[in-house]
Amino acid sequence: MEKKIIHTDKAPAAIGPYSQAVEVNGILYTSGMIPVIPATGDVVEGLEAQAEQALTNVKNLLESQGSSMEKVIKTTVFIKNMSDFSKINEIYARFFDGAFPARSCVEVARLPKDVLLEIEAIALK
Repeated sequence: MEKKIIHTDKAPAAIGPYSQAVEVNGILYTSGMIPVIPATGDVVEGLEAQAEQALTNVKNLLESQGSSMEKVIKTTVFIKNMSDFSKINEIYARFFDGAFPARSCVEVARLPKDVLLEIEAIALK
């Protein structure tokens, strides 16, 4: 087994002792991506903008490694308020071609930087 640590400036830098992603045997495991603009470190405001930015961060991270959203096989979505579920689903659906990956979605008490959602993915390279 070969483990490759992934880093790109196209996604938010890790804010703790973890990697943006790890590749093992042609599978990419991303850390949770929050709605931070990679170039500035700023958190975008509003639910829709946060969902769009978090998913864009996942997309950019995968693409930096030669993968894509079409190669995602599983996601986990952590949301601060389950009442936002349907709105997040609308934005989430736009990032996939209809062949949706498996997914878990859980409501959590608090997320880093007090964001409204965080998304992690497992994808084929």
